[in-house]
Amino acid sequence: MRIEDYVLDFIPDSLRRVQARSGEEDVTLVGYCMGGVLSTLYAALHPEGPIKNLALFTTPVDFSRMKLFHAWSDRRYFDVDRLIDTIGNVPPEMLFASFDMLRPAGRSAGVVQLWDNMANDEFVKSYRMFDRWGAEMLPLAGEYFRQTVKELMWDNKLFKGELVLGGRKVLLANIKVPVLHALAQHDHIVPYEAGQPLIANIGSADKEEVVLKGGHVSLAAGANAVRRLWPKLDDWLGVRST
Repeated sequence: MRIEDYVLDFIPDSLRRVQARSGEEDVTLVGYCMGGVLSTLYAALHPEGPIKNLALFTTPVDFSRMKLFHAWSDRRYFDVDRLIDTIGNVPPEMLFASFDMLRPAGRSAGVVQLWDNMANDEFVKSYRMFDRWGAEMLPLAGEYFRQTVKELMWDNKLFKGELVLGGRKVLLANIKVPVLHALAQHDHIVPYEAGQPLIANIGSADKEEVVLKGGHVSLAAGANAVRRLWPKLDDWLGVRST
């Protein structure tokens, strides 16, 4: 599957199913990280609806600011065509290892912290939920990965307004629905600088960026997410979903 397949086929079909099963015409679309990118692309190409609200979490726009990923995928050394032509879909083990390399000591430090809090049932429960959620990865479609590397990471076409999907140019200014973008204060995967241009470039009059304490994963999962992100989303949607 390519980016076009997700944006022009999969998401529209999913929205139609939600409409049919809920009996509601208006739909709120929520996207996290690269899912947020796909949601953004869909919203930009479908300004006529049916999206009523768009909520995005840690969604990169300027891929040149994702420093380590940008360095690792340097076109001078990273042969993405050879990779995908050889293995097909990208295995979850490869994705998991790439995230671990961003903070090589992070997993060991987490285990040490777990041992220090082994008698704290609430901490252990939160750790297990957080760790399981972060480790549950699926293979990534090879053509989607190839296109993401070439058009988003290498050429930064979304940020430059040069990305074309299905013969149509993706322009963030075409997004007119209310938009909430939540970024994590300590995000080592999608730094603030990579996500900040989103709100600045969309065309919505009702748009809000919020930076919450936490990391890339803890923003959306774990005990702190229950206290920060989800109440914020509930409040934001509460006045826009009537």
